[in-house]
Amino acid sequence: MASRPQELLQLLTRAERLSVRRVQSVLDEFDCSVEAWRVLGLLSEGGHHMSVIADRTSLPAPTLTKLVDQLVDQNLVYRRIDPADRRRVLAYLTPRGMERRQRLDRQVRADWLELGGSDDEELRTLLARLADALEGRATTDREGRSVERAH
Repeated sequence: MASRPQELLQLLTRAERLSVRRVQSVLDEFDCSVEAWRVLGLLSEGGHHMSVIADRTSLPAPTLTKLVDQLVDQNLVYRRIDPADRRRVLAYLTPRGMERRQRLDRQVRADWLELGGSDDEELRTLLARLADALEGRATTDREGRSVERAH
């Protein structure tokens, strides 16, 4: 880690802002926001409850609801009542939404590779380890193996 947490936080913030700016510049060609792209990406894995989508995309519930409403209006997403719990709503990609997500991902990946995306796996590992440590869920031992922490 950086010698001071402040330095690390500054580097992470700068990298996040520049990354989002770069991805948004690609998505602008498709009139799509980074937030919508994240939702489409998550829903490409299958249907999810709105609370799961909000959590995994770091969007407040009211913002997510408005965004999903827009995606429904564009015929990219549809909602269904959860048959296991009729009080909850599941969101899914439509076939058009899946096509759109694939097209967006191809463009974002192509642009990302121009940055030298060969270090993606190492960066992903380091960031996941940091996020897990900050959440207090896991840590690594001296040999770099992931170890669950007791809560």
